[in-house]
Amino acid sequence: MRRKRVAVLISGRGSNMRALVEAARNPSYPAEIVHVVSNIADAPGLAFAQSQGISTHVLSNKNFVTRESFDAALNAHIQGQNIDIICCAGFMRIMTPVLVAPWEGRMLNIHPSLLPAFKGLHTHERAIAEGAKTHGATVHFVTAELDGGPIVAQAPVPVLPDDTPDTLGERVLGIEHALYVRALDMVARSLP
Repeated sequence: MRRKRVAVLISGRGSNMRALVEAARNPSYPAEIVHVVSNIADAPGLAFAQSQGISTHVLSNKNFVTRESFDAALNAHIQGQNIDIICCAGFMRIMTPVLVAPWEGRMLNIHPSLLPAFKGLHTHERAIAEGAKTHGATVHFVTAELDGGPIVAQAPVPVLPDDTPDTLGERVLGIEHALYVRALDMVARSLP
């Protein structure tokens, strides 16, 4: 089976991207991380990708008037990289159908909650405020609906009585890496 070529989209430190890169070092893993794109020029994850010999690209959304024009430029760039799957890993953009539609069933995102609960931002604060007993992370396919695509995999963590958003967030991040590695493995093996 040919390993699937993966582009990872980041906006920050790229810890989930690092986990995917580490997993892909194993030749039996069905995907390889071949390209990393960030909308933030000084995103720390870019330096890590470059240190691993992975090609990188910066495309700042600030250079575009509309979301659609940015998404069209991003899609054109990724299409030119011979990519099979896109993994969003802390890519802090709401995407339009211009980018989402061409990658239907081949674009993944990791979200720090057990979707459909707590879509959007500030998930840990909201989980604590609402008295949730269980929180976690979800890998899902990206669709035009924010955090609304089909779920690929989930992993729970308990919400402890003395949790703060930071402590809960650390525990969720602790499970995200293995979850994303497992989800990408499943999706890469399912594609022709």
